[in-house]
Amino acid sequence: MAEKIRITLIDNSEREVLQGTTTTQIAASISTSLAKKALAGRFNGQMIDLSQPLLEDGRLEIITAENEAEALELVRHDYAHILAEAVQKLFPGTQITFGPVTDDGFYYDFAPKDRPFTEEDLPLIEAEMRKIIAQNNALVREVWERDKLISLWESQGEKFKAEWAKELPEGQELTIYRAGEWFDMCRGPHLPSTGKLDPKAFKLTRVSGAYWRGDQNNAMLSRIYGTGWLNAKQLKAHLERLEEAQKRDHRRLGQEMDLFHLQQEAQGSVFWHPNGYTIWLQLEAYLRRRMKNANYKEVKTPQLMDAALWEASGHWGKFRENMFVVPDEIPSTDPDKPVLSGKGNLMALKPMNCPAHIQIFKQGIRSYRELPLRMLEFGCCHRNEAHGALHGLMRVRQLTQDDAHIFCTAEQIVTETKDFVNLLDSIYRDLGFTSYAVKLSLRPELRAGDDELWDNAENGLRSALEQVGITDYEELPGEGAFYGPKLEFHLTDAIGRTWQCGTLQLDYVLPERLDASYVAEDGSRKRPVMLHRAIIGTFERFIGILIEHHAGRFPLWMAPVQAVVATIVSEADSFAESVVEKMKAAGLRVVSDLRNEKINYKIREHSLTKVPNILVVGKREAEEGKVAIRKLGSRDQIILSVDDAIALLLEEATPPDLK
Repeated sequence: MAEKIRITLIDNSEREVLQGTTTTQIAASISTSLAKKALAGRFNGQMIDLSQPLLEDGRLEIITAENEAEALELVRHDYAHILAEAVQKLFPGTQITFGPVTDDGFYYDFAPKDRPFTEEDLPLIEAEMRKIIAQNNALVREVWERDKLISLWESQGEKFKAEWAKELPEGQELTIYRAGEWFDMCRGPHLPSTGKLDPKAFKLTRVSGAYWRGDQNNAMLSRIYGTGWLNAKQLKAHLERLEEAQKRDHRRLGQEMDLFHLQQEAQGSVFWHPNGYTIWLQLEAYLRRRMKNANYKEVKTPQLMDAALWEASGHWGKFRENMFVVPDEIPSTDPDKPVLSGKGNLMALKPMNCPAHIQIFKQGIRSYRELPLRMLEFGCCHRNEAHGALHGLMRVRQLTQDDAHIFCTAEQIVTETKDFVNLLDSIYRDLGFTSYAVKLSLRPELRAGDDELWDNAENGLRSALEQVGITDYEELPGEGAFYGPKLEFHLTDAIGRTWQCGTLQLDYVLPERLDASYVAEDGSRKRPVMLHRAIIGTFERFIGILIEHHAGRFPLWMAPVQAVVATIVSEADSFAESVVEKMKAAGLRVVSDLRNEKINYKIREHSLTKVPNILVVGKREAEEGKVAIRKLGSRDQIILSVDDAIALLLEEATPPDLK
């Protein structure tokens, strides 16, 4: 007779059941409705299938659609498997590889027998997936011996699956999931059956090429992407968000508004046009004022530094693959000789500013009376990102950070954290972001410093968060920087997407490695605590976020062109020019449009480039010394004198920190 085990439920109630009882049986013993809604279980912290037997005492949570994050991962995993099954039914001879879950859906990589898949194949595959869902086949977990499964894959011509299985340890039991006759190797868990999925809650979105295991030396596969949700309503909302995101794409708006461009000869580096650089300068001036008022001291440090400094800081060993390394020698111009001899000492373009800031801190003898010392740099850095990872302004190689380092004592950490969080909150609100989440990233596997240093650093940030009243933060194991844990600030934009921008990283390691110290009150030498902090992160990425958040309709103080004075008739040209000059003298960014075009054409054209104000002048306005102001997106207009129009626009164009 089976032994009994004790199961603790989410409400802390306990049940004594026979060993081998399943989550389905426990759900049914609670209520019939719960058994119908159950999707999976979480037993002792691990997700399991409803049918997996429970063999020991433990804590069980029954997962339903109300556990949205877990439920979405389950259904997306199932959609990926059903995609693979559908493809193999429609295209016999196709080999399967892997199909992971993504942030909003899933994908699966295939090795087609005859030709790569195309977008035209997707409707047919979707239809087959819906047939499979309608069959309501049970998803059955089976445990196989490693060698037996490898033999099966090889006999079926599934060389990719066989290759992967061969790399797993000998003697390891592997799991497959079977739906009718079709199966795939997978750790699981899965839903009880395909019929638990909503056939109207998924959509295949695109096809791309992908190398097997991400290696360009391997076979090229066909990757099919899809998005999957719990119900059709969620899918519809997601597709609407995607459509809105497409309209707001910073690359498209950047071209329409003549803000910037990128080109092959400078991959990952931005060519800022006058309009785009105006946005940059306004943002930089605003941040500089805010930092000055918060007692930050601005510095400027070299772009190119000897490898010896990066070796001392630890970046050379742990970050070198992302650095641009430069030999310290004069290139040869002799056509018969190599350009570089390879004998020069190595240098590197800085990927970050922190080691250079410590060099400034170390000049002279520092006293505890100087702490906290807040050192700011709008520092241009370079990171050797892979070409395939680059994405508009969001992922670049040349980047400029709103970077600062606070050198302080251990006793000042809480105060400095509180001041930083309050400053960040104020700046985000000024820039149009009212919602953000806080996450605490903990020690990664590859890190500098011993466990005691990391314990102190992580507990220091936890303590600081508690003391500034932030309790609803999320901890992210393994996500910290290699030199210390960090606070991450994830802001939410106008269409609900989140972006990690601000950081506060507590670091005991770098001051130790680079021998930074100060004279304490008792005359002894002590190491400062170093707080690495940024609010917007990088100018390039943050401007990309701003473009998409505002859909190109920047607040007036940041808009590259704040107004256009457009004429209806040529008789108003001289008056329009005088209005432009007067507005420029008042400090507004204004241009004229005197072209021989209809006024509706001019308005439509300037609306497409997101000019916030169009000032229309005709013969009557010129005679009366007035302008008709039409706001972007509005059909209404107001008639004002030139002086009143200037006063109105100046008030609206005042940066938030100067109001």
